[in-house]
Amino acid sequence: MFKSLAGRALIPVGLAVTGFVVVCFIMLYTNIKNIIIRDSVGHATNLADTVLKSTHYAMLKSDRETLEAIIHNIGEQKGVDHVRIFNKAGVINVSSKQQEIGETVDKKTEGCIACHMREVPATSLGKMEQARTFRNRAGIEVMAITAPIYNEPLCSNAACHVHPSTQKILGTLDIGLSQEMKLATLSTIRREMIAFTIMILIITVGGVTAMLRRSVFLPMRKLSDLAEQAEGEEGITSPPARFPNELDRIASSYYKLSQKLRQIK
Repeated sequence: MFKSLAGRALIPVGLAVTGFVVVCFIMLYTNIKNIIIRDSVGHATNLADTVLKSTHYAMLKSDRETLEAIIHNIGEQKGVDHVRIFNKAGVINVSSKQQEIGETVDKKTEGCIACHMREVPATSLGKMEQARTFRNRAGIEVMAITAPIYNEPLCSNAACHVHPSTQKILGTLDIGLSQEMKLATLSTIRREMIAFTIMILIITVGGVTAMLRRSVFLPMRKLSDLAEQAEGEEGITSPPARFPNELDRIASSYYKLSQKLRQIK
């Protein structure tokens, strides 16, 4: 096959088309994946903002019972892995998981190092910088958002609070969302894109093969038969059928040459 004209023509075309389609598939899937991840981060960040606004009044009034009820109810929602609030020292004060309360968060973990990598901790991060992805103890992939709880005049001036006005960050809200649904969606998209890519390859390579066979390979075979006929004793006895493009001139030349040879004989 590699020695034939068809093999030498079709194999490079097939490889080029396959390479092009595969590269396009990878680029398209990567872009789709990045868009879904960005949207997931935006959704998680908006949810964190909603939780902060929902707990704002309870924290302002130092109503721990209401605060714990809100955090517990949010943590019970489908797809929510955890919700916790820890103070500036990293001690978890409120959590949807009771066993975590009182534990100290390691500031060197992925979710904290972004702010605590310098001697003076950062007080603000972009949406993408707030997000981190990890696997929990059950092996489920989780996207967590760390949202700072800022000190406001209502907080520093409240009678029940002792936070000075110079303290910018009072604590941090950490909320984690299961990524099972996102991963399932990406898996479905990947399978459908692979099937679509294979279909494109079959149609493209098949179409190119059929076109080359009709326009090149079959005329070349007929031209080869015509050349063998010209080499025979009788030569070409009748004008050849029309060939496409330049091949027609070659066929006419074979016919004229055969006629001259017959006259010489």
